[in-house]
Amino acid sequence: MSASTIDQINIYDPDNYVEAPPHAAFERLRREHPVWRQEMPDGTWYWAVLKHADVVHVSKNPVLFSAQTGSVVLEDGTPESLATAANMLLSMDPPRHTAFRRPMAPQFKPRVIAGMEPRIRSICRQIMVEAAQKGTVEFVHEVTSKLPSQVIGELMGLPAEDWDQLQQWAEMNTSSQDPDIGGDADSSYRQAGNGLSEMGLYGYQWAMKRRNEEPREDLTSLILETEFSGKYMTEAEFATFFVQLVTAGNDTTKSMLSGGLAALLDHPEQLAALRADHAKIPGAVEEILRWANPLHYFRRTLTADTELRGVEMKAGEKVAMIYTSANRDEDVFENPHAFDITRDPNPHLAFGVAEHFCLGVHLARLEGRVFIEEFLKTFRDYRVIGEPKRIRSNLNNAMKEMHMALTLA
Repeated sequence: MSASTIDQINIYDPDNYVEAPPHAAFERLRREHPVWRQEMPDGTWYWAVLKHADVVHVSKNPVLFSAQTGSVVLEDGTPESLATAANMLLSMDPPRHTAFRRPMAPQFKPRVIAGMEPRIRSICRQIMVEAAQKGTVEFVHEVTSKLPSQVIGELMGLPAEDWDQLQQWAEMNTSSQDPDIGGDADSSYRQAGNGLSEMGLYGYQWAMKRRNEEPREDLTSLILETEFSGKYMTEAEFATFFVQLVTAGNDTTKSMLSGGLAALLDHPEQLAALRADHAKIPGAVEEILRWANPLHYFRRTLTADTELRGVEMKAGEKVAMIYTSANRDEDVFENPHAFDITRDPNPHLAFGVAEHFCLGVHLARLEGRVFIEEFLKTFRDYRVIGEPKRIRSNLNNAMKEMHMALTLA
């Protein structure tokens, strides 16, 4: 996207994300208007917070900048949809957020997640075998989506025959602004239709089924048998919680893996360095997360008047933390538009900050490292066939379609 004058900049329009994120516009706004008032087609507007330090400030003040008041997407929800979203961790404010997060946190500690490495490596190797047999693949859905869908499926104890359907619903939940996915170019995240409703119904029925069975050692049993704020979840509450866990576990990891391999292809010297030294892969995962963070933003709503960088902001106004801009802030990252797998330090914000720091951070990093290791071991070369397609979305920073030819090592 290009704009000759500042008032022509539009960082809301999903069309401006189809070719690539609007980094030139973000850069100009960071320099001239780091707290930017952006109009929306429905007549509402929001404050876009574009600097790294300001995104951190908003994140670290969850009472003033509320996730629950208006939920986390820019489009205003109905009272019914907001009531439903209130049962998702990402839409909870403290202290309720802490009460729901704390019982699950031990299952996502580094030591526990590290114990999953043999299983994740086995899954990756099977994915590579199947991809090698095809030779030419649609990389996004035939390769990268397979790992997170199976990992979250096994964590939750879900039937294997349902994993592909759940992955499809997860994609619909985050990418409904794309007519190829949501079916309506004007649809928003909250209007995803079948993705949210069908996955929610599945989660409701799954909770009912599991409550009539013996507990198992999986995340479903942990959630159903845990008291949150002094009571057990109802089936309806579990269904909403389930939608967030399965969507996050599926779609953001798929976006990280496909975007990461695309970035490495565009930077062959970085790819060669990884092939020569696999010890560089963890650093590459972090740079992928900075360079191609899976989500462009999350919304907050002000609960009181405040001021940020001299801009007066009023209670009830929307605020968007633009991670895609913050991750290329010149005040934090040297040469921020360069893709550098040796970048250190790399304080990117792809996982958020403070109370809402991603619960699955260690799992995502493990999946990224092992996937890249096994991919590079299996394939000597890979190349894109035709033009890759990106998702039309101001929320989801992801590839939609990327055909690849793979050459075995």
